[in-house]
Amino acid sequence: MFDNIYFQYPQFGALLILFIVCARYCKMRLNSIYFPHLTHFANSSFSSSKVLFFLKWLGVVMLVIAMMSPVKDKSFQLPPKNGHDIVLILDASESMKARGFDKQNYNFTRFDVVKNLASDFIDKRKNDNIGLVVFGTYSFIASPITYDSHILNKLVSQLRIAMAGKFTALYEALAQGVNLLKKSDAKSKVAILLTDGYNSPQNKFPFDVAMALAKKEHAKVYPIGIGSDFNRKVLLKIAKATGGVAFGASSASELKEVYKKIDELEKSKIKRESFSYLNYFYIYPLFISLISLMLYIFMRNKRGRN
Repeated sequence: MFDNIYFQYPQFGALLILFIVCARYCKMRLNSIYFPHLTHFANSSFSSSKVLFFLKWLGVVMLVIAMMSPVKDKSFQLPPKNGHDIVLILDASESMKARGFDKQNYNFTRFDVVKNLASDFIDKRKNDNIGLVVFGTYSFIASPITYDSHILNKLVSQLRIAMAGKFTALYEALAQGVNLLKKSDAKSKVAILLTDGYNSPQNKFPFDVAMALAKKEHAKVYPIGIGSDFNRKVLLKIAKATGGVAFGASSASELKEVYKKIDELEKSKIKRESFSYLNYFYIYPLFISLISLMLYIFMRNKRGRN
């Protein structure tokens, strides 16, 4: 509740010492300023009243605190405007349910491993916008390019094997991923294409068309083949034509190293703009001070008349 609260003008705290000194040595002078009927008040019994004493010092202390200006500093960061735009293109075909890819967690499917590493990659890309394309028999956009890593990770956690069909629309997925980057103004456009198989014969989307789109949009593609049965020749061709690097991973640990290498190759150097928003709380002690001093004067005058 009181985190990041501090006094903007702490030097005014010295006034409290001045009030205490004056209360001890200048008592008669202070009374003569505020209350002209000094003799009458000095002889009154209410001068020693605990209530009046409390109200007077509550008013003084709160006034000093108000002058010190308590504030709460709330910092926030604006999303970077010049980071990378990255599209993750994930294979969710039926073959991704194969187990044993992660030697530490044998029951994990390939897709379980891919989802975990994709989420970790998203969390590390603090300065980038990321989109998500999932494919099987057909491809679809799971998320447009966004800066919100929380939403992205939630979407990744909800992905399921064969949710787009059991086959592999590799070229169509690449074209759709590149198409997400079409309206991007980022200096660097990156597509990470992950698959464990070949483009299915059932999918007639032309490879040349997908490559032409990638070149036109200046999208750098990093193809990743996992397992042992993927089209190395095609993945190498995609990487070479777009300026990316092709990778292969036969285990979860190797795939983790692949994501690490891509993260290093496309390291964002953009700094976020940080701002601070100040909430001022002086109005609260000032209000308490005014009420306390008004009650003090009212009760003192009332007793004086009695």
